[in-house]
Amino acid sequence: MIRNIRTIGALFAFVALSAGSLSAQTAAADAGTGVTTKTLVTLLIFATIAVALVSLLLTVTVLVLVRARQTEAVAALQAQALAKGLPAEQVAALAPAERKPVLSWSHISKKLTDAVPIEKEADIDLGHDYDGIRELDNSLPPWWKWGFYITIGYAAIYLVVFHLTGDWSSKQEYDDEVALAEVQKQEYLKTAANLVDESSVTMLSDAAALASGKEIYTANCAVCHGAEGQGGIGPNMTDAYWIHGGSVGKVFATIKYGVPAKGMIPWEGTLKPQQIQQVASYILSLQGTNPPNPKAPEGQPETPDAAPKADSAAQKTVASAEAL
Repeated sequence: MIRNIRTIGALFAFVALSAGSLSAQTAAADAGTGVTTKTLVTLLIFATIAVALVSLLLTVTVLVLVRARQTEAVAALQAQALAKGLPAEQVAALAPAERKPVLSWSHISKKLTDAVPIEKEADIDLGHDYDGIRELDNSLPPWWKWGFYITIGYAAIYLVVFHLTGDWSSKQEYDDEVALAEVQKQEYLKTAANLVDESSVTMLSDAAALASGKEIYTANCAVCHGAEGQGGIGPNMTDAYWIHGGSVGKVFATIKYGVPAKGMIPWEGTLKPQQIQQVASYILSLQGTNPPNPKAPEGQPETPDAAPKADSAAQKTVASAEAL
């Protein structure tokens, strides 16, 4: 029996340590990921309930083992008394007074259902008979009543915590979830942005993307196309004439694969797809800026994709950001 109790104690200690480990892990997750505090609290509540249930099971198991041990001890004592030739009355007196076992199924069922024995149903008969079916004044099962009481208590606590004393609101929770989703979206876009190609690329118009595109253009393209896109060795980027097409997809493809026959190298090995998209969008944003000393038009006139102009809000934002 002692060995069994030790085993049970070890199991309980393992469960307790597991719950502590879960608490530490969830705390670390809250600090390093987007897991909300509410989720962590929920996990800890379930872990606590699990530990409580295991503790209850272990307690019942220990009680059963103790009762079995007591029964064995009484039986051994009676056997010794009989061996010594004591009268049967004295042997019987060695046993404890008969009582209904607390852990018996009948006792547990009685406590859970509060059912009236069949032989006493006449005491609760209301005198109503419906085709042989009698109406009895039975009480609701205690488990049902206590479950109902618990829901009332929980509702009261919920009302006080969430609507009277706390600062929680469904709108704030929604805003927090939206902000978290936006962070996760940006993290995804950091990897997904480089999946674009000439068939799926779209125009970028936000100030950050255009500013990044200008940096790439200045570092790699200005030497041939001019600092303001006015042209030089390469064609003018600010007029409506295009040699290889003026859509964002065609400009993207021209930058990506280059034009080796005319001395323009392929940039797909140097720039990431996202960077090519940014510089292509910036080039298209130069349409109609009319820089000084533009190079003569080359190619065919073509209306490019809609792009922010020099006097647009996006271009102004880029200028403001550069001024800072």
